[in-house]
Amino acid sequence: MPDPVATVETVKWQAYPSWGQFAWLYFMSLLTALRGLLLLQFALPGWSLWLGGAVALLGCAACLRRWAKYSLTASRVMVTNGYTGRVLDSVAIEQIEELTIRQGPLAQWMGIGTLAIRTGGGQIRLRGINDPEAVRNRLEAMRPAGGVAAGDGPISSHPMEPHEADSLD
Repeated sequence: MPDPVATVETVKWQAYPSWGQFAWLYFMSLLTALRGLLLLQFALPGWSLWLGGAVALLGCAACLRRWAKYSLTASRVMVTNGYTGRVLDSVAIEQIEELTIRQGPLAQWMGIGTLAIRTGGGQIRLRGINDPEAVRNRLEAMRPAGGVAAGDGPISSHPMEPHEADSLD
């Protein structure tokens, strides 16, 4: 099935959330597998269920990674469902007021982060993207020179600062 974004607009950048976004799920899968291997080592029943659970967790991580696809075209930023291609959220580039990068210490070490794109009507988040600084710079370069009608908002980078709009999740 052809990508609906590519047939209508030229895609400038496109990505899925990074594998690193799901490090916690890999860790849980590792713990589950280790428990299954311990049970197997001591010939105790239930080892196959634990190993099966570890495989299921890895499958969940693979499915979740493809759930959202982020696209940047000449005119808008979109979040689409990676399986159906349905647009989940979209914002016109000229409506962008503020671009904020949010990274915790682990995400910063892994080179991933969340790019929060704030407009007058709300916010769209690109979670777990590789090199969020480069994506923010690309978006900033595409914004109109005059900014948005409501005033050109700041471009900032904050490590995990709480924000009133964060409670909407």
